[in-house]
Amino acid sequence: MMPPPIRSAADLATLPMALRENMFGGQTVLVSGAGSGIGRAAAYWFGRLGARVAICGRTAEKLETTASGLRALGAEVRTYPMTIRDPDAVAALFADIGRDFGALHVLVNNAGGQFPQAAIDFSVKGWQAVIDTNLSGPWYMMQQAALSWQRTGQAGSIVNVVVVVSRGMPGVAHSCAARAGVIHLAKTLAIEWAPLNIRVNCVAPGIIATEGMRVYPPAALAAMPRSNPMKRFGNVEDVANAICFLAGDGGAFMTGEVLVVDGGYQLWGSQWTIPEPAYFTD
Repeated sequence: MMPPPIRSAADLATLPMALRENMFGGQTVLVSGAGSGIGRAAAYWFGRLGARVAICGRTAEKLETTASGLRALGAEVRTYPMTIRDPDAVAALFADIGRDFGALHVLVNNAGGQFPQAAIDFSVKGWQAVIDTNLSGPWYMMQQAALSWQRTGQAGSIVNVVVVVSRGMPGVAHSCAARAGVIHLAKTLAIEWAPLNIRVNCVAPGIIATEGMRVYPPAALAAMPRSNPMKRFGNVEDVANAICFLAGDGGAFMTGEVLVVDGGYQLWGSQWTIPEPAYFTD
């Protein structure tokens, strides 16, 4: 079974929502990696729920496409092309958001990426690229958000989009290591930053129908529905709902938590992202 059709902008503008209307009214939300996939869906969800939306990512054209759709819905949105791998660029991003919006209320750390490869074949450059994108970048974003909230005395909410690492992830060991780092960093920061009234949580998606699935080889992609007992791919709105729930009032008494949206992958299924070796199938 191949992934279902990827959600279009028209889908994201009209799909029914599971959350309270205008629940983010008057708030500013920053979503990284919002040019496609889960990040784009989260940006649409926050915009539809009344938020002012700041979106960042590496490709200006993709960000502008997301922004155009949000403006058509009546949402206030600004785009910030940059890379979260550069700490100076991250510091400048938060300065720009402060100038443009005055205050930030929610950070959604969604930007990330990886490539499937047997771990024994990783190059130093490939390893460092994934660690920088999936661990160091989210840390730079979290620290800058916390510093801005510390300066103003304002409460804040951070949601990190990670992956399900509890059973390992053969084929993307670099990403598994980085995301596990973010999860346990978030648990630690939830304690350290509680006196600042900052909540830090994670959402861990399983297999979701996004453009990012195109990096996986056809054999692995075809087998992915066997990764969970529901035997199917999830959709981006499944994750967007979870992000908004944790970020807002619904998750007001939750911090240091990992909300898993995986169709039961934690319980059962094959987890290979590269073709499964015959050793496991003989």
